[in-house]
Amino acid sequence: MTVDRKDEAGQAGGHEFLRVAEELRARMADGFYPVDAYLPSQTTLAKEFGISRDTVQRALRVLRGEKWIESRQGKGSRVVRNQRIQSSTPRASRSRHQLTLGPLIAEAFEQPEVTLDIYTLTSESLDTHIHAQAERIRARIISPRRIALRLIVPSAIDTLPYPRGVNRKDDARLRARLRGIAETHIASLDKVLGELHTEKLVPEVEYEFRHAPFAPTFKLYLINRSEVLHGLYIPLVRPVMLDPREEVAAVDVLGLGATLTHHVRDGRADSPGTTFVEGMTAWFEAVWELLTDEAGGVGGSSGTRGDEARTAAGMG
Repeated sequence: MTVDRKDEAGQAGGHEFLRVAEELRARMADGFYPVDAYLPSQTTLAKEFGISRDTVQRALRVLRGEKWIESRQGKGSRVVRNQRIQSSTPRASRSRHQLTLGPLIAEAFEQPEVTLDIYTLTSESLDTHIHAQAERIRARIISPRRIALRLIVPSAIDTLPYPRGVNRKDDARLRARLRGIAETHIASLDKVLGELHTEKLVPEVEYEFRHAPFAPTFKLYLINRSEVLHGLYIPLVRPVMLDPREEVAAVDVLGLGATLTHHVRDGRADSPGTTFVEGMTAWFEAVWELLTDEAGGVGGSSGTRGDEARTAAGMG
């Protein structure tokens, strides 16, 4: 039986539709639901998420507004966008399918040592992928011995030039929404990485989250010191659901769904791939050492867990 959850005001579905929209968005971005495929029926989604069809319909309205899907009466919801990755050097294991972020992160976690240096706005995509790999580790499909993550996020969301309302530029609810998303995913990363060591699934887990005092104009993934994913945050006007009954037009940036470019260190010192990877690695190291702040705000968590472990500090 489907249980319809309620928020404090008693509104059917509460904010569950936002959670469902986030999960479906991540699946489409990864290519789990590829472009031109149809999402499962509303009845199937309601059963999977333990919600009502009304709540599913609200989630689908959000995704239509963001141009992830197109819906037709009697035909369902068709995927029209994903997280595209353009690469001049796809590996053979990826060559038969469109390259997406999920397989790249999955391959990184198949190595004994996983090193991720990330610069991003909210870490929403990263959180989704780390949880997916944690489930593979728990299922004994993969068994990395060390995971090392360094994450840079913005320090002061209230001073970012986005998101802002089209008709009401000073709408503080949009910044509060972004702050909530960022804090939720940082806390989630802190929890899942800590659990991997606590449950004795990964012998060594290190992670640190720092702030940079400027607005991200691009996202950056440095994977196992050999691959780079780089993508621009593109400003656009899109509808944002602030609660089940209110939608506002906002100037925001496109993260999930934006095109990423893929570069590989190929062993040739003068190749474009090697040059790009080395350049972005140097950029990350310089920002990390010279421009970031460890204390206060979103992303103030750090931890080293291993044989000589210390517990992670709480978020600032």
